[in-house]
Amino acid sequence: MVAKKLFGTSGIRGKIGSEVTCELALNVGKSLAYYLGNSGTVILGYDTRTTNQMLDQAICAGLLESGVDVIKIGMVPTPLVGYATEKLDADAGIMLTASHNPSQYNGIKLWNKNGMAYTSAQEAEIERIYSNKEYISVSWDNIGKLRVNEEIKGQYIDDLVNMVDIEKGLKVVIDCASGAGSEISPLVFRKAGCEVTTLNSQVDGFFPGRNPEPNEENLQTLMKTVVAIGADLGIAHDGDADRMITVDEKGNVSPFDSLLALISKEFDGDIVTTVDAGLCMDESVKGNVIRTAVGDVNVAEVILEKDASFGGEPSGTWLHPDFCMCPDGILSGLRIAAIVSRDGNLSDLLEAIPSYPNIREKITCSKEAKIKVMENMEHLLTTAFEDISDVNTLDGVRLTFEDDSWVLVRPSGTEDYIRITLESKELKRAEEIRNVCVKIINENL
Repeated sequence: MVAKKLFGTSGIRGKIGSEVTCELALNVGKSLAYYLGNSGTVILGYDTRTTNQMLDQAICAGLLESGVDVIKIGMVPTPLVGYATEKLDADAGIMLTASHNPSQYNGIKLWNKNGMAYTSAQEAEIERIYSNKEYISVSWDNIGKLRVNEEIKGQYIDDLVNMVDIEKGLKVVIDCASGAGSEISPLVFRKAGCEVTTLNSQVDGFFPGRNPEPNEENLQTLMKTVVAIGADLGIAHDGDADRMITVDEKGNVSPFDSLLALISKEFDGDIVTTVDAGLCMDESVKGNVIRTAVGDVNVAEVILEKDASFGGEPSGTWLHPDFCMCPDGILSGLRIAAIVSRDGNLSDLLEAIPSYPNIREKITCSKEAKIKVMENMEHLLTTAFEDISDVNTLDGVRLTFEDDSWVLVRPSGTEDYIRITLESKELKRAEEIRNVCVKIINENL
């Protein structure tokens, strides 16, 4: 099996023109078709990026040329592609998106029949076919057929609304970043009984209102708006709405780990999360906490393997197996809104979750340098610290210390960074760990 070069932790992603091109999309379409036996049906959707329609045409041409039928569902959130793939009994789904990356990026993500993202093994097989150019064209009388389905959007909206019970009149501000959730997310919340104010809900692939990464730096307008109008809750999506982060009624961006713990408490069974999730998960949930490598597909695989009730990453990428195996930022937001509607202020609910000093830092590092830096990282880190109780190399290097502090150093799978995530019960201790890790990485760049 070839080493993956195209696929990262969330599909194929890169800069348009240099890394992601129409030729790439065409041949990925052919490769997927070959993987499917040059038959079957594929769902095809895209987010709001300016380059998506050209990639949509290219990948569609590759599929049709290779004998696969295509159902286009147009500009939609990523979770709708996963949902449609399962509901329409298609053989695979394709979403054209670069998620939270800036507008000059784009990408391709593949979905299984059950709405779950392609596994790492499946991606590697697609990449092998692509690299060896094993794909084939069928005869003129066997090319695939193209259809458009607009009804699936309405079914998705109705099914989402039926998943929650929200007290009528909850005031919610939704910031869609001009991304793929811009049309559907506000509509769903209104249908669910919320009083909705929107920000950046005009579809625009240049993301003029804010960058699509839903972090505090990019959510200043949302934070101020929630306070200014006396809203109960603010919700921010990324570019394709498979993620969600909240702002409480005081205008504060919710701590990622605390928010994940809050939703996880709603479920009775085991919870799957990633190696970068904090201690509050273990102290909050009813069942077992199972940690896996970063990436929603890794979470999804373990949910199915362990028959877990729920899974999610601290980034706001949450999976709801009682609905669909595709991460869904709209359903995530609805479920938080339902909790607030039932239990009161979000700030109070999050305050009740155990919280410790948490530091997330990223150091710019090229793809080539990331490999070099990480080669000796386990040795460098274990040599630098003395009170280590556990070493986990499932994804990067995670050290747990005797005082329950922990640090994770891992290369980003989607961007040119080495990421440092750590937590300690004392801020001074957290800063000491951070400083040692930053020094080690910088010395080895």
